[in-house]
Amino acid sequence: MSTNNEKISIANIEVDVVRKDIKNMHLAVYPPTGRIRLSAPNKTDADVVRLFAISKLGWIKKHVKNFQNQPRETEREFVSGESHYVQGKRYLLEVVEASGHPRVYFSGTKKLIMQIRPQTDRATRARIMREWYRKQLKAEIPLLLAKWEKRMGVTANDWGVKRMRTKWGACNIDDKRIWLNLELAKKPRIHLEYIIVHELVHLLERHHNDRFVAYMDEFMPKWRLYREGLNGLPVGI
Repeated sequence: MSTNNEKISIANIEVDVVRKDIKNMHLAVYPPTGRIRLSAPNKTDADVVRLFAISKLGWIKKHVKNFQNQPRETEREFVSGESHYVQGKRYLLEVVEASGHPRVYFSGTKKLIMQIRPQTDRATRARIMREWYRKQLKAEIPLLLAKWEKRMGVTANDWGVKRMRTKWGACNIDDKRIWLNLELAKKPRIHLEYIIVHELVHLLERHHNDRFVAYMDEFMPKWRLYREGLNGLPVGI
């Protein structure tokens, strides 16, 4: 199915226009930043697309405002006493300087230890923590994928974790490859499951249409609740 991308600006709000082999125009907002996307049939005149976006300006502004008002994580300095979240649970960070390989590990049920070499700068501390989060998330994904692939009767050929600015997840349908946002390591496990199910449903239905929604309703009846919960949590910097 062919697609072509362009951008338009409505009242200083940028809208991604994606042209597809579809019959009707659709407007959607995507977490975590509130990216606005308008899907339009390939042959729709540009003026018609623009008028459609203008007619939905109230809807667009409402959703943009919701995302702007969404709480943001304060920038972390990776020093003792900071709060850090793992699977939705809050931990207090304790930084310990020691020789040897840097590492991060749990201490009890409320503390996270970051062991680093003396004079380690903030950027390196951030990288150490980021790679630890990556390891935590990669340990969670295989079991959840296997669980939902079996239930849904689909199989992803490959999966990966990466930092994503505008999406919680992505699916390369042709290669059957799933990508998951590294930030999901900080969120409750059910939200990770919701994103995995969402991306796997794309192996059954490419578009966010009625058929897609029907699959989501079938496999995860409370998915709207999980989506709302995820989008209501603080997002990363």
